[in-house]
Amino acid sequence: MKNYKELEKILFSMDGKSYSAYKSLKGEYRFEKYVLAIDHVQSDPYAPPSKMRVIMDRKICGIPYELTDTKDKNIAVSDFLTRNFYREIQKSGNDSTGTGESGRIFIDRCGQEILERTSVLIKGDKVEVRFEMGMPARGRRIMGKAAQKIIFEQLPEIVEKSIIYDNLNKRALNEQVILVLDQEYARKILKEKGLVAFVANDSVLPRESGVSDKPMKNAVKFKSPEKFEITLKLPSGKEVSGMGIPKGITLIVGGGYHGKSTLLAALERGVYNHIAQDGRELIISESDAVKIRAEDGRNVEKVNISGFINNLPQNKDTRAFSTENASGSTSQAANVAEALEYGTSLLLIDEDTSATNFMIRDGRMQKLVAKEKEPITPFIDRVKELYDNFGVSTILIVGGSGDYFDVANHIIMMYEYVPKDVTEKAKEIAKSDENKREFSSNDKFQGVTQRIPLKKSFSQSGKLDKTKAKGKYSILYGKDLIDISGLEQLVDDSQTNCIAVMIDYFKNKVLDEKLTLSQAADRIYKKIEKDGLDSISSYTGHPGNLALPRKQEFCGAVNRYRKLKIK
Repeated sequence: MKNYKELEKILFSMDGKSYSAYKSLKGEYRFEKYVLAIDHVQSDPYAPPSKMRVIMDRKICGIPYELTDTKDKNIAVSDFLTRNFYREIQKSGNDSTGTGESGRIFIDRCGQEILERTSVLIKGDKVEVRFEMGMPARGRRIMGKAAQKIIFEQLPEIVEKSIIYDNLNKRALNEQVILVLDQEYARKILKEKGLVAFVANDSVLPRESGVSDKPMKNAVKFKSPEKFEITLKLPSGKEVSGMGIPKGITLIVGGGYHGKSTLLAALERGVYNHIAQDGRELIISESDAVKIRAEDGRNVEKVNISGFINNLPQNKDTRAFSTENASGSTSQAANVAEALEYGTSLLLIDEDTSATNFMIRDGRMQKLVAKEKEPITPFIDRVKELYDNFGVSTILIVGGSGDYFDVANHIIMMYEYVPKDVTEKAKEIAKSDENKREFSSNDKFQGVTQRIPLKKSFSQSGKLDKTKAKGKYSILYGKDLIDISGLEQLVDDSQTNCIAVMIDYFKNKVLDEKLTLSQAADRIYKKIEKDGLDSISSYTGHPGNLALPRKQEFCGAVNRYRKLKIK
């Protein structure tokens, strides 16, 4: 291993040379408090930045072992250090010093959620920070002195302030660890309390704007209806009261702009832990909850949607239904079927983003169009069966269809962002209605068909046999675009990066035409659990900016690949 002084000399001697000379820097260099590993050097100033790591002994870093002795604690501390490193980068100026991104330092930028990431690794007696740097250049000529200044002045100061325990806000770090443990505990005890979600009193549900996920200032704070209020005792010793949403079928009703969709959006994100002051720290949902919506135009490959759609013209088989251009109703049916296939205990549905004919067929339409002429069994006629026979609860936003009053177990009305229990009143209205619709399903929901992907799905070769994320909602496999904009519970670009890496691992290491998609996903997650998120990346050293997605989003992405072939 080279000494930092050698790196300093090399950079000085490179000043003014061709940019390609930077390639010789690849390697490890020992500094006073850490090792700097240069894993990848960009090919030119406009290419993606160079990948580097700071590797520090735990003794020098000083973070107590008791703060990282469980996986949840480790994730909380790693997240805290990532945010710290990012803040110190911004404080240091971090302006471009030449062509392209010259001289800028980057690390994974965390949002409001606390996710398992590869940006900071705390393992054994080492702490490792993975970041990127645009190697300085003017045109295609090396700015060696500028590189020296960044690596020997700016970077050490960032590391000192953001990673060394004595320089950290110890109270904030400790509070983040405690908060994550409280959130994880609350999520784990939902089932034993017969709940699918919990919304703490004084939570702030509305967000700052459509482009900001930060809490809205001066928003109405949440207050549970008395009937649904419960109190949780958390590991921290805190007692928190709020609305416990029981298992079963829960409707959220109310007028427009009164907070129905805002509540559902908070529950969608409740599958993740959140940072302090987010407002949603103790909005907790079942970890496998899935948002379901219509998704016109999506690809569907041999999905069993017969529970919702049957007897199609030309006798098209809906037990293994395929289409390259799904309608609203068929896409929503496929989304439900796929969610059941890879596992969920809670469906989250908003009437606004649903196909009307999938959700409901009212009494008048039933009288006009005979049952035998309608291939769709609407969700209203399956929702109770899904819960009674399969244990899958539903939380449904309804603003225009009171027919759901008949099948709901609980009905909550939002009025000016304040929830009220209106179950009894809604049930009375349903009983007094003389124009009721008829139950329109003659058969039982047949359950789930597990599907086995084929190797020929991924038939690219050479340079095209690669998967790459393009923002939060797009993945490229070769030249084929996978549109995952329908996966609304993705919260971070780095989750999409990780899905791309997971698809590569899936097709190269797991896909064997014997495992179902769900089983294959489980195998990948077991690998990650055992060996870490790094282990699925093909890169050694810096694994890229990865944040762990849920199984639901990984499987959802594979299902949206248009060339997916099923056995």
